[in-house]
Amino acid sequence: MTHEQFQDAKVLITGATGFTGRILTKKLAAAGAKISAIARPSSKTGELDGLGITWFRGDIADSALISQAASGVEYIFHLATAFRAGEATEEDCRHVHLYPAQLMAKAVQGRPEFKRFLYTSTVGVHGHIPGEQPADEQYRFSPSDVYQRTKLETEQWLTASDLPCSVIRPVAIFGPSEERMLKMFRLVSKGLILMLGKGKGRFQLIHVDDLTEIILLAAVAEQTQGEVLIAANTEPLSIIEMGQTIANALNRRALVVRLPIWPFYLAADFCEAVCAPFGLRPPLYRRRVAFYDKDRQFCTAKLHRLLNYRFRHSNESTLTEAAQWYQQQNWL
Repeated sequence: MTHEQFQDAKVLITGATGFTGRILTKKLAAAGAKISAIARPSSKTGELDGLGITWFRGDIADSALISQAASGVEYIFHLATAFRAGEATEEDCRHVHLYPAQLMAKAVQGRPEFKRFLYTSTVGVHGHIPGEQPADEQYRFSPSDVYQRTKLETEQWLTASDLPCSVIRPVAIFGPSEERMLKMFRLVSKGLILMLGKGKGRFQLIHVDDLTEIILLAAVAEQTQGEVLIAANTEPLSIIEMGQTIANALNRRALVVRLPIWPFYLAADFCEAVCAPFGLRPPLYRRRVAFYDKDRQFCTAKLHRLLNYRFRHSNESTLTEAAQWYQQQNWL
């Protein structure tokens, strides 16, 4: 897609150096957008160098910095996310999710040139989805940690404001260079599929290419104004099915090993308690263990109804591409 609507459009991006942000920023640059981006002084721009981006370096919740960065912008893409490991506090997460959203909203409020605020939240706001019936955007909320709670807090603040906005709740995001699930790929490459607990661990995937296309479409579509959309491939899969797909991509035979989950929760609680006073990243934390313990199956009817989006990547092609990329990088 060419995204000609963004030709010469002034856009502001947070999280541009992140996994999803890099892909989105490249697509906006290719479309001819005039891009401003807020980033920490320590953030590495790497592959975004040479794209003509105006960088604003500093604290993402600095009101003066945001006021300067948001001057004259037509679109805001708020993708920045707080570090998701166990050491992040509720205030840490608000500082990255909620406060910048409020400051950016204030900076563009009432400006006639401003068109849309696009916020990326998470399906984690819904928590565990029991049973076989997939959940939609109206399903009850049950965030289980500070990351999810502040994501929900931010999207609710935005949708209750007078600002023209759209919210995307993505499922697990995959694609080349994504590292959060690298440990699972490495384990499968050694012939093991680990499953904790007695559940299925059902969830859905989305390729970062599909997600960024949906974000760009939702930012300009009239029918998505003020709406929340779950972004996910239609078909769910279990952790074991995911492991088997990875094994096939790597031409490996993998044995499924089931272990009780409660010792891992205890170990995670211990790691978080020990590391938190020192500001250290725990080697194991509850959120990571909970990945095995929760089912998250979602209805994507609203996404298809409002955007009529046709996915480019299936679950199998997404996992296969990731596995092959890891191999090429000698990470497996």
